[in-house]
Amino acid sequence: MPQTKVEITRDEVAHLADLARIDLSDAELDHLAPQLSVILESVASINEVASADVPPTSHALPLTNVFRDDVVAPCLSAEEALAGAPESEQQRFSVPRILGEEA
Repeated sequence: MPQTKVEITRDEVAHLADLARIDLSDAELDHLAPQLSVILESVASINEVASADVPPTSHALPLTNVFRDDVVAPCLSAEEALAGAPESEQQRFSVPRILGEEA
């Protein structure tokens, strides 16, 4: 399968840098243009391999759910859970406010 040749020019790199508000020197523009072309060619070659009969996947192997069943079990009451708390209010832990009003 022939590889697609994708070239990005120095002017295109400069335009992209301008859009991204990145200040690049002339040397950086000259250095980045061929590198970005190689990246684009790699992406294009992957697109050539992908076909309609191959479904898109996020993993090479199928994954199964590893979670246990949610089973109700005995647990602490609110009073028991709050028994060791320094402060509680309306059956909840009471903690100092750290966001909001500035002192």
